[in-house]
Amino acid sequence: MSSLDTSATVGTGAPLRAVPDVLRCADLRRSFGPVTAVDGISFRIRGGETYGLLGPNGAGKTTVISMVAGVLAADSGSILVGGEEMHPGAYGAKAAIGYVPQDVALYPDLSGRENLLFFASLYGIGRRRARARVEEVLDIVGLADRAGDRVEKYSGGMKRRLNIAVGLIHQPRLLVLDEPTVGVDPQSRNSILESVERLSAEGMGVLYTTHYMEEAERLCDRVAIMDLGKMVAEGSPKQLAAEQLGDSEHIRLVLGGDVTGAVTALRELPLAIRVTGADDMVDVLVRDAGSALPQVIQVAAAHGTVRSVTAEEPDLETVFLGLTGKRLRDR
Repeated sequence: MSSLDTSATVGTGAPLRAVPDVLRCADLRRSFGPVTAVDGISFRIRGGETYGLLGPNGAGKTTVISMVAGVLAADSGSILVGGEEMHPGAYGAKAAIGYVPQDVALYPDLSGRENLLFFASLYGIGRRRARARVEEVLDIVGLADRAGDRVEKYSGGMKRRLNIAVGLIHQPRLLVLDEPTVGVDPQSRNSILESVERLSAEGMGVLYTTHYMEEAERLCDRVAIMDLGKMVAEGSPKQLAAEQLGDSEHIRLVLGGDVTGAVTALRELPLAIRVTGADDMVDVLVRDAGSALPQVIQVAAAHGTVRSVTAEEPDLETVFLGLTGKRLRDR
C-alpha cells in the first residue's frame, strides 16, 4: 500500500477518505553526523486510526517519534499535525499531540489526581474544567479508585497508566505512545490496551510503538515496518501477510543443539522459502506444510533434539522476520 493511499479503513470501518488526517509526514530525513537515522519516511494517520511503527533497535523509530512530537527538528521533509506544520517551536501543533515517552515523568510525592491537576494547569486549562477532565482521564486509564494515593506508592504499571493520563489531559487529536507497556504487570498492560482501543473508537488518532507483536496485531489498523531508517512495508497486518507471504505456511521449531547447522541444512530443502534461526528457535517458511513438515523435522533432528514444533499460517511476526531478519523483541 502507498503511504498516502486513501482506500484503507480505520478501526470503525469507515474509509480513510471520510476522516481527516491528524498526522501527515512526508519524506522525513534526519542524520546524526555520518549516520542516517531516518531516510525518506512518509505516512499518515487519520482520526480513529491506530498506526503501529515497528522495527528492530536502531531502525529509526525513536527519531521519527521525536520529530513528530516536535522534540527534534527534521533535516528535511514535512510534518503536519491537524494541518499545522510541526517543528520544535510550533506550540500550536504541539498542543494537538499527547506525547507519552518510554520514561515515566511524574511527581512521586503528589497523588495521581494532583499530578494531573498540575499538568492541566501547564496547558492553561481552567480550574473547573481541569477537575472534570482529571476525573475523565482517570476513568479512561482505570485509576479512579487510586487517584488520591501518592504516586510513589503506585506499581510500575499504574505509573505508566497515569503517564498516559497526563498525555490525554488536554484532549489531544493525536496520542503518541512509545512502548507504553514495557515492564508492566499483565493487569496494567491489558488496561492500557483497552484504553487505547477505547480512545481509537472515540476518534483519536494513535501512533503506537511496541516490542510486542501481539499488541500490534490487536490494536493497529495499519503498521509500518522500519529497518535501517527506511520504511520497508506498510499496510494492515492481514494485508502485509497476504502481500509478503502469499499462501505459504510457517513452521517453528525449538531445537536443542546446532541451530546454525540446522538452518544451513534446512535451506537446502526444495519446499523451503526462507529459514532463519536465533537462540534455540528455527523458523521455516514453506510452500506446503503438510509435505514439508516431515522433512523439516528429520533435517532438524539430525542437528539436535527437536523440543517442540508448531505449524501455522504466517502472521505479522513472520512478515517482520522476513523483512528485517530479526524478531521484534530482539534487542
